[in-house]
Amino acid sequence: MSCHVGANEAIGGLSVKARLDAIDWKILKELQVDGRMTNVELARRVGISAPPCLRRMRALEEAEIIRGYRTLVDEKQLGLDVIAFAMISLHSQAESDLQAFEAATRNWPLVREAYMLSGEIDFLLKCVAPDLQTFQNFIISDLTAAPNVDSVRTSLTIRRTKDEPLVALD
Repeated sequence: MSCHVGANEAIGGLSVKARLDAIDWKILKELQVDGRMTNVELARRVGISAPPCLRRMRALEEAEIIRGYRTLVDEKQLGLDVIAFAMISLHSQAESDLQAFEAATRNWPLVREAYMLSGEIDFLLKCVAPDLQTFQNFIISDLTAAPNVDSVRTSLTIRRTKDEPLVALD
């Protein structure tokens, strides 16, 4: 198996922490397109037999290059019509305060993604809600009331112009 966790290295224009060969890259590319395919089908697509394909997949999982498998769901089809972004500035950027806010974001079901940023904004939150009233209640009751929050700016999405959750491997 050629998946060796080690020093950073540039492969195909990407700086990676693991050394991957062409088969590993093919496995990653195929699984991003269809994570539900069987190991036998994956092995066929990447040009190796099933047992070494499964060993390579497990090695990629153990190296945490493959973090998991998910089903992509259309929020609006489930009645979650509001997708919004909240930009948060904190009073303090002390590590303990940043960690406390991060912990809070993990407990808010409306927050689907959270990023700590550099610059004027400390955090960017992607929020998904069934309606505008639910989102507004979250902003008022939870977000602005959270300890250390200095300011909250929000933007409602008008439409999604790109949804590409895959990592570009070309």
